Amino acid sequence: MQIDHLSLTNFRNYARLELSLPADRPIVLHGANAQGKTSALEAIYYLATSTSPYTTSDRQLIHWRTESDPIPFARLSAELGGKSSAYDKLDITLMLDMSSGSPRFKKSVKHNSIEKRVMDVVGLLNVVLFLPRDLSLIEGAPADRRRFMNATLRQVQVEYFMALNEYEKILPQRNALLKRVAEKRAGAVELAYWDEQLAGAGAVIIAGRQQFLRELEVKACDTHHALTGGAETLSLRYMPSIAPRADSDGGQMSFDLHGLDLNRQLTPEEIQPQFLEQLLQRRAEAIRRGVTLAGPHRDELRLFINDRDCGLYGSRGQARTAVMALKFAELEWMREQLGEYPLFLLDEVVAELDGGRRRYLLDRLHSGAQTLLTTTELETFSDAFLEKAQLYHVRKGRIQADAR
Repeated sequence: MQIDHLSLTNFRNYARLELSLPADRPIVLHGANAQGKTSALEAIYYLATSTSPYTTSDRQLIHWRTESDPIPFARLSAELGGKSSAYDKLDITLMLDMSSGSPRFKKSVKHNSIEKRVMDVVGLLNVVLFLPRDLSLIEGAPADRRRFMNATLRQVQVEYFMALNEYEKILPQRNALLKRVAEKRAGAVELAYWDEQLAGAGAVIIAGRQQFLRELEVKACDTHHALTGGAETLSLRYMPSIAPRADSDGGQMSFDLHGLDLNRQLTPEEIQPQFLEQLLQRRAEAIRRGVTLAGPHRDELRLFINDRDCGLYGSRGQARTAVMALKFAELEWMREQLGEYPLFLLDEVVAELDGGRRRYLLDRLHSGAQTLLTTTELETFSDAFLEKAQLYHVRKGRIQADAR
């Protein structure tokens, strides 16, 4: 999987960009801050996921110079290559839509010039993004770790993508109904329908996360073992808020309170009735508080090093090592699922690493995955690496290949 050519119009600080990208060597985008390096990676990520890792507002993606245009818009386009097909073209257009009477931004997705839904192009382009702020996977809020799981799974599994979209639509509707019930403007019996819908979508999400983390843990542990010289062992603990149980020899066995056993996979069909049961058990409290108290939106993932919670007891260096292990594991996991490597995007990561971790990262980059890196300091790379890489200078929304 690769991008042969990237076209941007009115995206961030790119009024117009036409860029052909090699697939046989690492690509380094270098230049001063605020010139467009990160925006180029953001555009690729957006093409793959229809979301930005930096903002939730599509309006912020459109070049500021278009504000006075009759219809402000941005267009992203990529010509794709790889094993799956000889040629594919993916286009996303963002524009101001006034048809409803109030301004809103409309997203149009096309595959080979044919209008598609976002879910129809899932898997056409896949990416793994590595950011300096990914330390939040260790030190940040549970929402950061849920976002990590969702960002990976929604690219690879259409069922997960659809369930997540459905869950995120149902949850606020159920919460609104809980508040109406508390205010005596609706009856609690009305919750039954929304409980059934929420549990159905949520069960798919929980089962998907459990399987993903079980497979990811094996790969992350191997990478972490190599990075630490065998001195430390990394493990993942998935803690869904509904605490599902699994049958064992005819009886019900609760999972350990520390998390869901990754070795005993539950199906959505096994999870859904237990989800419903917990929603019912906590209904009175949920009505009183006006929020749904159980479900994937409250799940947690913790990373442990030598059986100690890295987020609570790990050093800064241990956190960096764990995140790097996760990202390489994510890359390899996606390759197994897709049959080919996704794109690997690294935004200002190399300068954040010490010498040992930097060498490990750069040594692991190979032609199997089309890789794009950004940097303000080329001197952080070895001469040997720069010799085999394709360098592009980024300045004021323009990208130009370095003379060799």
